[in-house]
Formats: sequence, structure tokens, C-alpha cells
Amino acid sequence: MAHEKYLSCIETCHDCMAACDYCAQACLGEPDAAQLAHCVKLDMDCAALCNLAAGAMSRNSQFIDAICALCADVCTACAEECEQHPHEHCRTCAVACRRCASECRRMAPLHSSGTYESRMRGTH
Repeated sequence: MAHEKYLSCIETCHDCMAACDYCAQACLGEPDAAQLAHCVKLDMDCAALCNLAAGAMSRNSQFIDAICALCADVCTACAEECEQHPHEHCRTCAVACRRCASECRRMAPLHSSGTYESRMRGTH
């Protein structure tokens, strides 16, 4: 199966998505929830992109490299935000985001072959 080369990254994306979903929910329950609004938004964006990236890799999408690169960038931004907060759920989320960013950056070049135009025509 073509997606097997992506299994590690798919699993890491799923783990990150779960960590981000939990962090967002936990942030909303904190006494200082209003001050964590940016963290919650990044958690939600990151979880959505991790889900998109995992799906793209599962389908061996022609857009894996672009999606994984964007996912890595958002994971890094989420990690940086979560690292600014003392809450354990934020710290756990930051670790998951860093791991996912690293995996997504590693995976994107595995997919890239030929030019974007040739991939769009399906000639890779």
C-alpha cells in the first residue's frame, strides 16, 4: 500500500490532533480562559490541519508535500504558543506539536517527485 511509508507521520498527526483537541477543551476550563483564547484557536487550527494531513497521506494525495509543510508550520506555531503557558495540557500539547512538525517536515520530501505541474497531470 502506498500510504504505508507515511504510517509514522499519520500516527503522529493523529496523536497531535488529540493533544490539541484536549488542550483546547482544557484551556476553556481554566480560570484564565479568556487569556488562553489565542492558544485555543491555534489548537483548533492545528488539530484540523493534522486531520487533513493524515487524510492526505492515507489517500496518497498529490498535495501531501504542501499540506504537510503547512501542517508543520501550524504545529510549530501551536507549540510556541503552548510553551508560553504553565498548564500541563499546554506542555503536553507543545511536545506533540513539535513531534508532528518534525514528522511532517520529514514526510513532505518523500512524496515530492517531479514538478508540481507534472503531479497535477498525474504523470509522476
